[in-house]
Amino acid sequence: MYQVGNFVEMKKSHACTIKSTGKKANRWEVTRVGADIKIKCSNCEHVVMMGRYDFERKMNKIID
Repeated sequence: MYQVGNFVEMKKSHACTIKSTGKKANRWEVTRVGADIKIKCSNCEHVVMMGRYDFERKMNKIID
C-alpha cells in the first residue's frame, strides 16, 4: 500500500513538462491518505485531491 511520502506513477501523465528532457511528468508524491488522497506533482508542485476509489483506479505503480 501507499503511505504519505511515497511517490507513485499514474496511468496518465501530467500536462507539465520536465525542462531537461521535454517529457511529460508522471511522478506524484502522496501528501495525504484517508477517505481522500492528496497528491503533488514532483515537477510543478500542482496539488490534486481525489477519492480513494478514483486514485486506486488511476494509479499505475508505487515508485518509492
